[in-house]
Amino acid sequence: MKFILNIDKVFQELLLQEDTDQDKKITKDDNGPKKFVLVDETTKQEEVIVGTYHLSNLLQELAQLKEANSTLGEVDLSRIQENPVQRISRKIKDDYWEELTRTIDKKGLTRIVEDEKTSSDVATLYVAAKDKQGVAYFQALVQELPNFKVEILPENYSVEYVETLNDKPGILALALEQKIYSLQGVPFVVPGGRFNEMYGWDSYFIGVGLLIDGQIGKAIAIAENFKYQIIHYGKILNANRSYYLTRTQPPLYSSLLIEIAKKGMPSLEWLRSHLETVILEYSTVWMVQGNRLTPTGLNRYKADGIGMPFEVEPGHFDDVLEPYAKKYNLPIREFEKQYLQRTLIDDELDIYFVHDRSMRESGHDTTNRLINTCANLNSVDVNSFLYKYEKDVACLIKTYFGNAFQVGDIIYTSEEWEQKSLFRKDKMNELCWNEDASMYFDYDFVNHKQFPFEAATTFFPLWAGLCDENQAKKLVEIALPQFVKTGGITGSTKASIADAPEEAPQRQWDYPFGWAPHQMLLWEGLINYNCLDKAQEMVYRWLWLITRNAVDYNGTIPEKFDLEISSHKVFAEYGNVGTEFDYIAKEGFGWVNASYQYGLQILNDELKQKLGALVSPDDIF
Repeated sequence: MKFILNIDKVFQELLLQEDTDQDKKITKDDNGPKKFVLVDETTKQEEVIVGTYHLSNLLQELAQLKEANSTLGEVDLSRIQENPVQRISRKIKDDYWEELTRTIDKKGLTRIVEDEKTSSDVATLYVAAKDKQGVAYFQALVQELPNFKVEILPENYSVEYVETLNDKPGILALALEQKIYSLQGVPFVVPGGRFNEMYGWDSYFIGVGLLIDGQIGKAIAIAENFKYQIIHYGKILNANRSYYLTRTQPPLYSSLLIEIAKKGMPSLEWLRSHLETVILEYSTVWMVQGNRLTPTGLNRYKADGIGMPFEVEPGHFDDVLEPYAKKYNLPIREFEKQYLQRTLIDDELDIYFVHDRSMRESGHDTTNRLINTCANLNSVDVNSFLYKYEKDVACLIKTYFGNAFQVGDIIYTSEEWEQKSLFRKDKMNELCWNEDASMYFDYDFVNHKQFPFEAATTFFPLWAGLCDENQAKKLVEIALPQFVKTGGITGSTKASIADAPEEAPQRQWDYPFGWAPHQMLLWEGLINYNCLDKAQEMVYRWLWLITRNAVDYNGTIPEKFDLEISSHKVFAEYGNVGTEFDYIAKEGFGWVNASYQYGLQILNDELKQKLGALVSPDDIF
């Protein structure tokens, strides 16, 4: 049934009555009567809308009509009464992916370069010198766009040069493609909120969601931009901003290719060019001894750079800087200034920031697991990802290239990549597996011992297919219960952070916080080892949390959750992206959107029904 309404009038009346805390949302925290009467302007028929969820849906539908400048508008009651699971999934597929899509070209530049991270009046776009087409295209745009300039990066740049860019930070160009009438930017999908750039590992998980929703072109575009970054910047970047030029992210490029190949890649030649780039990244980014390859034969995260990471908010490092300010008898802000200007150098503090940058390269920014130690660790996560890389390359060579893949003068076979993966598997089981704890721990190769921090990354070997059946059984039966809360798994166990200093900030990747990538990798890992009932349970827990939160809080889909209280109300470190909007959530959050769509692919029909009815996981499992 559809109602004709005076949009402005109903919108204002609804807000006045139901948005009692005036946050431009209708949530369970509001104290209104939770009952609103709609009257059709034409027929005068009445419909009573009851409850937080239905009222917030009404607000969202009205907000959309207001944006379209409708005076009289048609509101579909079926949208207001829509099953919450169907509504969330529909909006992700039909609205959120498009809202999160960006291009770096004439059409899309303004939205990218003039965001809240742009600190100067003139926005800067950096373009790689060897991208001749990009240099010519963007330099021509300088004449057309106001408050915009282009800087050409040298072909070979040092960490010292990258540090100088902090005075004029900017976006890094991505790939262009020739369309019929013009060059256009190859699209990419951002996480959302203030994260208005292309992130490395976020993009893989987003790609999984896009493929499920039939948006193969956008997933292929992510791979194209991965390839562009490796060729022009030497790595898949943490994100495409100038201060990330020395930092990569978890290696998931090959996994994206595998997923695209399942759905239908453009051509064999397309796959060939990308497999070449995967091998190039593997060889030059990950397998250089002394850099990210260590004497154990396993890998680490190791980001280059000078001084403090640029992207953090003011005061973020005050707890770290304070003892050094006292050491030099300086006020903290003066010490910070001198340290940043390198007029004061402290070797110990420099080492701290090597570890800090490396931790940010891992995607786990921040966690007590990696604070002041990351670059010393053969971490379970990066080695699980690289094991999967090696298996993926072997699979692609065997499946699509007749077991002989030539790059220059070198012919690669699946057997040699299988050997690489076997070596890594043996090493990880030797150095990282802890039989007593039934978990994988990072290995400190400097001090020659395991670092026994209980993190959700212990389940990454399940995803990679690295464990044997006995290890998988122990991970599921002994380790997993230590991480499970009502709404999914936490980033670490509570016990693992028990000794953290009281004055230290609460780390957002530790207990009690839950993140989409941890859940998604766990689900796939459980399926890999035929733990299908457990996979159903873990999917249900996370999807219930997302659904419950969206129902109670005006469609909010946040970056992360506090699993101790099953809530998006997170105050650790950077707050919670995806929670700040007026009237209607337009984009969700990239990998949480993806986790919802992926989870629905796994969940059986009976559990989907219970999910729509918001039955608590604790009443089922």
